[in-house]
Amino acid sequence: MRNISFMLTVDSFNDGTKDVTRRDGWLFLKAGDLLCAAEKCQGLGKGGKMKRLGTIRVVSVRREKLEEMTKRWGYGTEECRREGFPNLNPAQFVAMFCSNHKGVKPQTVVTRIEFERVAA
Repeated sequence: MRNISFMLTVDSFNDGTKDVTRRDGWLFLKAGDLLCAAEKCQGLGKGGKMKRLGTIRVVSVRREKLEEMTKRWGYGTEECRREGFPNLNPAQFVAMFCSNHKGVKPQTVVTRIEFERVAA
C-alpha cells in the first residue's frame, strides 16, 4: 500500500474534519485505491520510523488548477475547511500550498483527492 503524508494536517486528519487533500502529481491515483496515511513519510533521518495514522480509501480524484479555489470563493472557502485549514481563506491557502511545493504556481494543475477513513 502506498503511503501519503499529512504532516501539516495531522490534527484535522485525526479528528476527521479533513477529507480532501491536494497533491502535485499523483496522476496514477483512482477512486477506490487504499492508501496508508502517515504523519511523515520522507526525511525521517537515520533510524526514523514512519508514524502511521490509518488507512484511507480514495472517493474521487480530479485535476484542477490550484487557483480555482480563488476564482470561486465559496468553493475555495469550503475546500480550505475540508483540507484542514479552516482559518485560511482561499488566497492564503493557495499561497501556502505554493510555498510548500517547489515549482507550483496558482496556475498549476494539481490533483484534488477526496477520501474517507477506513475502519481499522
